[in-house]
Amino acid sequence: MADEDQSDEISPDERRQFDRSRLIVDVHFDGADSTGVAGTKDISLGGLYLSTQSLLPLGVTLTLRIPLGGEHVIVKADVVYSNPGHGVGVRFHRLPDETRALMERELPAP
Repeated sequence: MADEDQSDEISPDERRQFDRSRLIVDVHFDGADSTGVAGTKDISLGGLYLSTQSLLPLGVTLTLRIPLGGEHVIVKADVVYSNPGHGVGVRFHRLPDETRALMERELPAP
């Protein structure tokens, strides 16, 4: 099998570029004709998993409001994984330097 054919076989865990930290918070989301609050159990500088029954299609961009360090950060993220009826995995757009620094400071070590 050619190397390029193997890319589809790499699990999401092996594709992660950032270590996940445990952070259980409610995240407000808006996008894809849906608005709501979803729980998350983990987060990284690359993204997070939203536990929600909302149907959020792959590729849709969401605006997220995440409570962190006594404030709320607002980030854009794309849905890159979907488990219909249970939740979605999202990848953050390029984080502003200030948001990235806050996340690096406030996220618990994995």
